[in-house]
Amino acid sequence: MDWDKLRIFHAVADAGSLTHAGEVLHLSQSAVSRQIRALEEHLDTNLFHRHARGLILTEQGELLFDATRSMVKRIDAATARIRDSEEEVFGELRVTTTFGFGSLWLAPRLPKLYEQFPELNIDLLLDERVLDLPMREADVAIRMKEPSQADLIRKRLMSIRMRLYASPEYLDAFGTPEKLEDMSQHRLICQNTRSAQVAAGMMLVQELMTHNVRSTLTVNNYFGVLQAVVSNLGIGVLPDYIIEDFPHVVRVLPEVESIEVPVFLAYPEELRHSKRVAAFRDFVQNEIIAHRRTLKALVGTE
Repeated sequence: MDWDKLRIFHAVADAGSLTHAGEVLHLSQSAVSRQIRALEEHLDTNLFHRHARGLILTEQGELLFDATRSMVKRIDAATARIRDSEEEVFGELRVTTTFGFGSLWLAPRLPKLYEQFPELNIDLLLDERVLDLPMREADVAIRMKEPSQADLIRKRLMSIRMRLYASPEYLDAFGTPEKLEDMSQHRLICQNTRSAQVAAGMMLVQELMTHNVRSTLTVNNYFGVLQAVVSNLGIGVLPDYIIEDFPHVVRVLPEVESIEVPVFLAYPEELRHSKRVAAFRDFVQNEIIAHRRTLKALVGTE
């Protein structure tokens, strides 16, 4: 099958318009239209439903688009790896991690990475869903459990625990709980147990709920939980890595915490020699080391 026609089909399916695809490909609308008609004739099927507001893929078109999307990802990855020089780190790197870790820990540290490698482009995919690294839905993953997908290089970065935190202002106004039973006098801020999250966090929330908590606010990610805590709304269940960047929040009921949650970095075996992956991996590992030192210093001052 003619790759040039497939490339044009992919651009049209992605843009949903012959005109917009032509602008991306630097082709006239009529040239794009001719190529799509020729591809449909070759396959003896309609690939698009044509409407006044644009083009919608048919069932057959969806099947072909899934195939071309995988092909484009692999070609982009191969092109980027070929362009990697021995000394330079540049190009796009797709990194996936959870919403909480990505927004609260990773993103605030990325300026340091860009200072080292100003031509690197990070596409940060915050998603509780585990993306398929072997199928190149992302290049690197940081997950709160060991990846089970095959053909991955894995490295354990650190361990975290879910703990209880509140703002000093909230505790001044409503008092500091001394034992778990005191949670019945406070508002609990946490992820809903039906939300996608690590099992350890869900189990801790379920335990806390057995103590007749007076009021709750549930949010579907830890960023929202943190914002409610710093706004003096209640006592929040949060991962312990937030303390370094939000030292003003106070740990409550220090004997209460989740079981240990491992944090893994993983990437496909085929990216073993990628300089972008190596640069990102080394950066994260160095930041983890600095993070551990800071946490030890913070604990020592308590």
